[in-house]
Amino acid sequence: MTEKRNLTLVLLWHMHQPEFRDQQTGEFRHPWVYLHALKDYSDMAAHLEAHPSVRAVVNLVPVLLDQLDDYAQQCASGPLRDPLLRALAQENLDRLTAGERERLLDQCFRANHTKMIEPFAPFKRLRDLYEFTEAHGGEATKYLSGQYFADLVTWYHLAWTGETVRRAHEPVVRLMSQGEGYTYTERMELFQLIGTVLRDIVERYRRLAESGRVELSSTPHYHPIGPLLLDFACAREAMPDAPLPEAPCYPGGRSRVGWHLGHAMDSHRRRFGTPPAGIWPAEGALSMPFARMLAQADVRWVASGEGVLVNSLRGSGLPVGERAQYLYHPYRLDGGPVCFFRDDRLSDLIGFEYKSWHGADAANHFVEQLEQILAAAPNGEEPVVSVILDGENAWESYPYNAYYFLHDLYTALESHPWIRTATCSDVLARAAAPPVLPQLVTGSWVYGNLSIWIGSHDKNRAWDLLAKVKHSFDLVMASGRLSQEEAEAASRQLAVCEGSDWFWWFGDYNPHDSVAAFDRLFRDNLARLYQLLKLTPPRELDEPVSRGAVDAQTTGAMRRAA
Repeated sequence: MTEKRNLTLVLLWHMHQPEFRDQQTGEFRHPWVYLHALKDYSDMAAHLEAHPSVRAVVNLVPVLLDQLDDYAQQCASGPLRDPLLRALAQENLDRLTAGERERLLDQCFRANHTKMIEPFAPFKRLRDLYEFTEAHGGEATKYLSGQYFADLVTWYHLAWTGETVRRAHEPVVRLMSQGEGYTYTERMELFQLIGTVLRDIVERYRRLAESGRVELSSTPHYHPIGPLLLDFACAREAMPDAPLPEAPCYPGGRSRVGWHLGHAMDSHRRRFGTPPAGIWPAEGALSMPFARMLAQADVRWVASGEGVLVNSLRGSGLPVGERAQYLYHPYRLDGGPVCFFRDDRLSDLIGFEYKSWHGADAANHFVEQLEQILAAAPNGEEPVVSVILDGENAWESYPYNAYYFLHDLYTALESHPWIRTATCSDVLARAAAPPVLPQLVTGSWVYGNLSIWIGSHDKNRAWDLLAKVKHSFDLVMASGRLSQEEAEAASRQLAVCEGSDWFWWFGDYNPHDSVAAFDRLFRDNLARLYQLLKLTPPRELDEPVSRGAVDAQTTGAMRRAA
């Protein structure tokens, strides 16, 4: 290479789980927040701690942080409000009720069987025994002993323990080597370790940020699709023929976006000392009105998907040729913040493809792709490549929770002569003024549009149910019938209902069991909001919004990986 140039790589790891708490009882309906903390958030922090020359952005959604704080408090002083943790810490599992036994049998095999069950012979034996009883009508499950359930709940947590946690904490290796016959004392040892990991997560990321190696960004508080709260019709910018909900708009959407954004800023400031400079909008979903609201809140940068950029360039009458000509630099949105656009191909290699590769081969291949981008860059330009994906869901499909891939990738990046890692704020501080993108066509990181959240029968029905309760919310709030405390509780409950995940899952491209779980949560949350408003929930909430795929093997794995 005759001209000495550098390539800047922005790695943005997005950490998010929706609100899984019953807002009336505080009971956790699903354990994914603390399981991902034990496995993924801890591992991702450890890799960054072990590679001090690597810089990255870590996006922490406030609703995730709220739940992590809740779990840390539970493990420290109780009471436990997660059924799975209660089972792990229960002294005598012979006393499990029939419902508790059924819940453990349903939950404790929810993991990647190839990577998280098959490699561990004792765990596999527990699964095989359960499958044997099921094959004989399921009646035999009532003869499974308390020791079976003690071993089952122990192994489930061991399988969900991050690779770096296993290597740093001797009890995990000892318990895995033991294989079976776990006592109450041994289970409590594992429970206490889980509590330690959960309590340390936020502090570890805070220290990484204070060291300057990580930039922490945020998302509007409960992860809503901001453009749709502002205007359902914006979906037609990228999908002109998309059917829309019967409701003409989401009532008072601008104030609700402001609520989520303001609470996110306050949350970030409270936890990390300053408001975030950058926002990863939920699912990278952006519209021009939403971007301008972000700019008014002093957000300096945002990020979205490559498809949004392509649609926006075409909408602006600008040429779309080779990716090297348009993708590898940020843009300033007209009247909005600077936007970084995700390299979909490189991000999806990590999210979907590299899980079946040898770690070193995958890392080398990724670096080679960056070298090719640098070689193809226009003369005089130093490309900025943005790789953005979930920092939690892909690793379950990797051997050893992607330990070797991430170690090898970070090691290669640290030593590369032309590739330097940077945060988004680093790029803004060093780079020349980015070009202005005259028009922003509304879309997200998925397909460059909003089809995952609106435009089908089930998704539109969900929006109509939400718009209906929002209309009631506005009337009750205007009446002054609620106390300040009651009004704040109702507003928080509404925010839960506005989260993006409910709409993601509705549709026949997702498996029935997953759709049913999220459908039930969504309708329960709507019903709880009516109750907080001192209204009777409508009977229509008794009927499922969506039933998902008939074939249980159908998966909606895209989001879970990327």
